[in-house]
Amino acid sequence: MYCTKCGTALADDAAFCSACGAPVAGASAPAPVAVTEPETPAHEAPPAPAVVVAASQPAHYAGFWLRLVAFVIDGIILFFPFTLIISFLAVSMGLSAAVQEVQPGQSLDTLITVLGSQFVLAVLLIMLVGSALYFTLLESSGWQATLGKKALGLYVTDLAGNRISFGRASGRFFSGKFMALGVPGFGILYFLISCISAGFTQRKQALHDIIAGCLVLRRL
Repeated sequence: MYCTKCGTALADDAAFCSACGAPVAGASAPAPVAVTEPETPAHEAPPAPAVVVAASQPAHYAGFWLRLVAFVIDGIILFFPFTLIISFLAVSMGLSAAVQEVQPGQSLDTLITVLGSQFVLAVLLIMLVGSALYFTLLESSGWQATLGKKALGLYVTDLAGNRISFGRASGRFFSGKFMALGVPGFGILYFLISCISAGFTQRKQALHDIIAGCLVLRRL
């Protein structure tokens, strides 16, 4: 084999001319050298991704006075439809004049004597059913609050801070406000004690909150 540039005789496996240094046509290029990356030892696991844990927000419990104001607002709201319904009932039973003569603080026996047992029972039933629907439906709704509570930024949850079911809201009502309306005498005393306990318990729970497993919280 000869160099195509200077004509010097070359060996058959020469890649360059020994005289002029020109590359020899048709010579095979040197094989590439493979470069390997260092292997990760089998016992070493890849680093785990960082996990960010969000800090839970502290609960803000609604105290006695806020809850009392909310209850007063709810009472005012319920007063108007109850008065309207009871007035229609009195007119339909011919007792409108007798109802106007009723004085605050009269005993149940006196009311039954003046108005009749049927009318008094109907009034109690209207107040119980109306109040039960008002409190249970609203507190188990997406609002989690009655109109009075919502006006003050309060809402009712279970012990885990979740929305309560209709059944739990009913348990809360019947272990609290129902006693005041449906059990004369002792019921009112029990309800007062239940509400006052919200000012002394650690999580501001009234007695009916503890029985139903509920909390009343406030939004800041």
